[in-house]
Amino acid sequence: MAATEANLRRELIARALEMNRLGVNQGTSGNLSARVPGAMLITPTATPYDELRPAMIARMKLDGGDAWTGPLKPSSEWRFHRDIYLARDDAGAIVHAHSIYATALSMLREDLRATHYMIAAFGGPTVRCTDYAPYGTPELSSLAVEGLRDRTGVLLGSHGMIVTGANLAQALWRAVELETLCKQTWIATRAGPPAILPDDEIARIVERFRGYGAAATEAPVAKKRTPGSVRQKK
Repeated sequence: MAATEANLRRELIARALEMNRLGVNQGTSGNLSARVPGAMLITPTATPYDELRPAMIARMKLDGGDAWTGPLKPSSEWRFHRDIYLARDDAGAIVHAHSIYATALSMLREDLRATHYMIAAFGGPTVRCTDYAPYGTPELSSLAVEGLRDRTGVLLGSHGMIVTGANLAQALWRAVELETLCKQTWIATRAGPPAILPDDEIARIVERFRGYGAAATEAPVAKKRTPGSVRQKK
């Protein structure tokens, strides 16, 4: 095993534990992956993170169908991880979580709008919310890929969140930021309709974020699209 891959396996476990410690996820409901040449490493299904060992991380070829190597089955959500990597050259890591506020807003089937400028960390003035599809299905994968079009975060209808990053550190940072945005939006809407920042202001912030800390990255560009239907909301 190459040293880089061995390090990524250890980091996947560390980030999974950190994800739960930060309250972004509960139990084993979430999953994480990282890209390696021609393949991805992904957390296994239904295995407590504190019991994981590097050898337990599943390895799947990006062009290898549903085959994997390792002692444990990959996460049941392996399909959208694989399809996102195939569609997006800029994705080096993916975090999926059932965080409380992001999941609550996903139940409303409404896009998260620019109630705070930090939405620019996801590439535009919205984080889309998809329709519902059962977990682990091609239909959910298609919705996820389309929902992430020119974005680095998406809410899955009645399910949770997906975020991408150039690496695991950035992906987890975005997961925390998305959950924070959803919590802030939820709290604000209890008092009344929050103000929405204009699209041109968010576009300026997106540009400023290109060189700003954990947000710094190239703008997301989809290499190809997988058909899916995301409801367009005003």
